[in-house]
Amino acid sequence: MIYSKEEKKMWIDDWRESGKKAWAYAKENGLIPQTFVGWVKKETKPAPGFVEIRPKPGSQPQGGRILIEKGELKIHIPVGLSSNELSTILEGLRVAL
Repeated sequence: MIYSKEEKKMWIDDWRESGKKAWAYAKENGLIPQTFVGWVKKETKPAPGFVEIRPKPGSQPQGGRILIEKGELKIHIPVGLSSNELSTILEGLRVAL
């Protein structure tokens, strides 16, 4: 059976609320476990691409920028980012590279 994006999202949301393992949930609901696990992985996988972090209103980075280079890729990171903002940048790099 072919499911729409909306139906897949409905199944995944219901599974998350169930607290069950994806494989068991799929079997209990008549879904093919391998297919359902694939939906879950696709749903939770971060989209590749550019991650933009903007400073919080009223807070300006202090003292310049940090430059990270890898090949032709150059990344300028404002000094003074919070650890959460820096984590987001690094996660975006992990996905992109």
